[in-house]
Amino acid sequence: MKIVVYGAGVLGSLHAARLHEAGHDVSLVARGERLTEVQEHGVLLAEGDSPTIRSVPVPVVEDAAGGCHLILVVVRTHHIDGVLESIARIDGDVLFLLNWAAGPGPLGSAIGAERVLLGFPAVGGTMDGEVVRYRSASLLTRLVSMPIGEPDGRTTPRLERTLQTLRSAGFRAKAEPRMDAWLRTHAAFEVPLGQAVHGAGGPEALAGDPDAIRLMIHKIRRNLETVPTPTVPRAFTLLRSVPDGILLPLFRRFLRSTVAAPLSPVTPAISAELDRLDEQLRTSARTRSTGLS
Repeated sequence: MKIVVYGAGVLGSLHAARLHEAGHDVSLVARGERLTEVQEHGVLLAEGDSPTIRSVPVPVVEDAAGGCHLILVVVRTHHIDGVLESIARIDGDVLFLLNWAAGPGPLGSAIGAERVLLGFPAVGGTMDGEVVRYRSASLLTRLVSMPIGEPDGRTTPRLERTLQTLRSAGFRAKAEPRMDAWLRTHAAFEVPLGQAVHGAGGPEALAGDPDAIRLMIHKIRRNLETVPTPTVPRAFTLLRSVPDGILLPLFRRFLRSTVAAPLSPVTPAISAELDRLDEQLRTSARTRSTGLS
């Protein structure tokens, strides 16, 4: 399968490298310094803190050509506008693997609704110079799946092909019939959590501020009320009704655990993404309120 990957950061580079190693015809779109790095050294990968670094010779291009079967968009939410303009000019189904709470409508309006697939990446890591340090394998990583779905929830031949392609590269991809609701639910939880962590200066600092956690819980509940369909996974519904006295110690324990460690970096890029997602949630809330009035 001929695949183009937009997004040459941690996740885009990792997806491109694994798909290339699985034998697919992959091109990674990169610009500037990152383009030069991959041209000279390939995609450099290391597991966790391991000193072992391997180079994967993924072809890298500044602009993608036509004739591809699948385009993976693995970028931060606030970078999507420029990518949409680029991929509107080339053929291929488009799998959006990103944080997104605005529904498939804006994506389909830009590139054609019939091209859109929705998903969310199930891997993580950091950039260490030129090296992509991906998350070490653990029980948690083995349990977490990569949800992929059609905007209307159908199981289609192209969805099955996409799932098989990702699985061939070692990703635990699974079909999610309510992918839009999954993304909106995730954003409803992630935005208040991320903003609270950033406001406190890190997860450990937030764990020591019960008032800030209570405010975060209130914002999560408010966001979940705006999700137009039942939450996915349904367990998030409990956040609407479980008392603060139970949730507060649970969140404090979570924030002090190693699971919360990826929340630590406070960067302008993360803040910009949270702001864009927050805007999408607020727009959805206004639309829902108007529709109900």
